[in-house]
Amino acid sequence: MALVGRRDGRNFGYGRQLSYAGPQALKDMFGGGHYGTVKAHSDRWQAFVKWCRSDQGPGINDARQIDRKLLADYAAYLRDIVKRGDLAVSTAQNRLSSVNRTMAALRGDQYVQVLSPSKALAMQRCNVRKTAPQGQDSGQVRQIVDALCKHGQLRVAAIAQLARSTGIRFREAVLADLPRLCREADSLGKINIQDGTKGGRAGASAPRWIVVDEHIRAALAFAVQVSPEGSRNMVAPSESYKEFVQRIVGPARDVLHARNLKGFHELRAAFACERYQQITQHRAPVNGGQCCAIDRRLDLEARMQISRELGHGRVDVVASYIGGRV
Repeated sequence: MALVGRRDGRNFGYGRQLSYAGPQALKDMFGGGHYGTVKAHSDRWQAFVKWCRSDQGPGINDARQIDRKLLADYAAYLRDIVKRGDLAVSTAQNRLSSVNRTMAALRGDQYVQVLSPSKALAMQRCNVRKTAPQGQDSGQVRQIVDALCKHGQLRVAAIAQLARSTGIRFREAVLADLPRLCREADSLGKINIQDGTKGGRAGASAPRWIVVDEHIRAALAFAVQVSPEGSRNMVAPSESYKEFVQRIVGPARDVLHARNLKGFHELRAAFACERYQQITQHRAPVNGGQCCAIDRRLDLEARMQISRELGHGRVDVVASYIGGRV
């Protein structure tokens, strides 16, 4: 356990430094698992700690001194940054939510919280994509895949190909049951995304079918080729998902950034834009398409189809991939 002192001691027993205490308490809360979630909350907690230590903050280093008034001051600080245009509303809300979660982990209760991050900021988040996603150009994707292969990052190259050709999430690409998907592609001409999904949507009760084309077949074939021996996915039997992400994928991100790709999520958005054009015969709104103005019903049908293929339960989420309905 990460608890290093008495529960009623400095930082509720999690050490002398606020920056150390938060992540340790989160690790305890999540039982050493949920690496990505803990990492996200920890990174946002560090932003809060930086504010606490700044001239604008309260200058504290002990979580026992954090109360609702202090959190309200932090919300006001974030609100000012958002109004200046230096921070997205969604980022500010996520930071407040992570402070809530971390404080609950430290205290063992939910007494000191920002009751509603959106109300505290007095702003509604807008997740409508305004800029075209990276990775839409097939030539750029080929260059990225070639560069990854050149650096010996064959598994990461396979993940990139799967993400771009199918629109699946990074975790879904890593944990995809490749033999099953290949069987489905051969016998049915479509694949059902079930492994590594979010929100409890896996299983027969939540089918998520994607029609197979030559790009998906090629991506699956390459993924099978580079999959570690004895594994059905990208993770070797001797390593954990966390180890794979840290040891293999982490260094490979530099290759992506060097070729103007922020991350794998951009490939998912590029897939969504491509599917929108295939369905409507119009470019995606974020690419300058005007389908919504011409045929609003067709635009909605395309968004509903893309929502199903991406594994979302709400059609409005698609706007964060392809742009809004204008």
